[in-house]
Amino acid sequence: MQLPAVLVSLASSAPVVDFPRSLSSYADSGAAENVGLIEALAARIQAEPFNLVATVIFLLAIIHTFLTPRFRHWAHEVEEAHRKKLEACKQRREHPDTFDGSPHKETDCNPDEVSFKGQVLHFFGEVEAVFGIWAAVLVAAMTISKGWGTVVHYLGHHVNFTEPVFVVAIMALASTRPILQLAERFLRMIAALGKNTVAAWWITILVMAPLLGSLITEPAAMTIAALLLARQFYALKPRTVFAYATIGLLFVNVSVGGTLTNFAAPPILMVAGPWDWSIAHMFTNFGWRAVIGIVVATGFYYIVFRKQFAALQRARDNTSRAASAPREERVPLWITLVQIGFMAWMVAVSHYPPMIIGGFLFFLAFAQATAHHQGKFDLKSPMLVGFFIAGLVIHGGLQGWWIEPVLARLDAVPLFFSAITLGAVNDNAAITYLATLVPDLQDNLKYAIVAGAVTGGGLTVIANAPNPAGQSILARFFPDGVSPLGLCLGALIPTAVLSAAFLLL
Repeated sequence: MQLPAVLVSLASSAPVVDFPRSLSSYADSGAAENVGLIEALAARIQAEPFNLVATVIFLLAIIHTFLTPRFRHWAHEVEEAHRKKLEACKQRREHPDTFDGSPHKETDCNPDEVSFKGQVLHFFGEVEAVFGIWAAVLVAAMTISKGWGTVVHYLGHHVNFTEPVFVVAIMALASTRPILQLAERFLRMIAALGKNTVAAWWITILVMAPLLGSLITEPAAMTIAALLLARQFYALKPRTVFAYATIGLLFVNVSVGGTLTNFAAPPILMVAGPWDWSIAHMFTNFGWRAVIGIVVATGFYYIVFRKQFAALQRARDNTSRAASAPREERVPLWITLVQIGFMAWMVAVSHYPPMIIGGFLFFLAFAQATAHHQGKFDLKSPMLVGFFIAGLVIHGGLQGWWIEPVLARLDAVPLFFSAITLGAVNDNAAITYLATLVPDLQDNLKYAIVAGAVTGGGLTVIANAPNPAGQSILARFFPDGVSPLGLCLGALIPTAVLSAAFLLL
């Protein structure tokens, strides 16, 4: 019997445990006023011990994300040592008489061309791989505890992979030359009002691109904004503090920039249907506040770093005089229109993975036929981001046991700040989704949860689904990759500004 047939047979014959338990099945459900939080959590662990196992594994994954720069540092050290060994062995083979000691043996100096240890450390140092790595640990633990049938049932029926599939497709489309050229032309018209200076581009990208996310979706807005920032800002090598402030501001602005509509931001998508939130509801309750917060936060950072823009402008002017880059060939209008159509299709069917995949396959065929106008088409970054989000939703589906009682026991303002905190360590879409499971939630509490979730979406790379896309594009401009601490510090002030916008306006 072939291996796939064995696995299918094993899955079909293994007993399936009802897992994860529905939140309403716990004894404390609906009794928030009678049961303390600690007692409720302890009772839920006693009722289902694997709750604690799943959350500990998730916590280890979060800790791992903060250690990825250290893994990359170790990888560079190992690879440098391996490189020196290769050079020494080459010299020994070419000049054996110059070396003392026993006669040379081939087996004594025949290292692999690539350091396997270094590659493994690189893999563990990729933020996009972290949650996938720990998802494998989670699956192993679940298999031991619950059986293989339960694993298959959980991954096949409980976990929703729509968001990872959609992000891969929309990110790949948004990073193509036709879409990027169109976005750049639109933003260039706005930047021209500031004479196309570095500062004008910086403000335009950080304000307009996130707001466009309400139409083209946040993943597409993040991709376009990050690509343009890479070209117009990060390529000029800003100082480290300014670089982190900018990426933190970008992540916060994109997270709240999708709140003008009810279909563009992942945390909004989770609640729009169950709570019957229309586009009008989103704009009147969230959108205008988000616009004000984005403008104020961006303006504040502009004032703080305004002196550094002069140095960046001189660097760009000197670069332009030293070597004028060839003008990029203009993409024919009909190709741009077709790819806009593909993006519109992806947005329209964003809830239906088979239709997303079908449209994406058609797009790949079209991109191959028009390869001359597509530029460099690399699926590595979209696939890594999709892998990251897939791992995150696998973990997130098992965290409701502790998130739901926390949300159910708070008033509006504490709930707002709790949503910020919880969203920073667990995809904000998962927070808003779990809020829909709390029965009879008041409107002011719904507002607090969603506003807090989107406000905290820039504090960590895992806080908002599009963040891994931005990090993947911009990581090369940070010597050891984007530091989680640096990102958090860069996002703190914009987060505070948006908090004031949602709570005080």
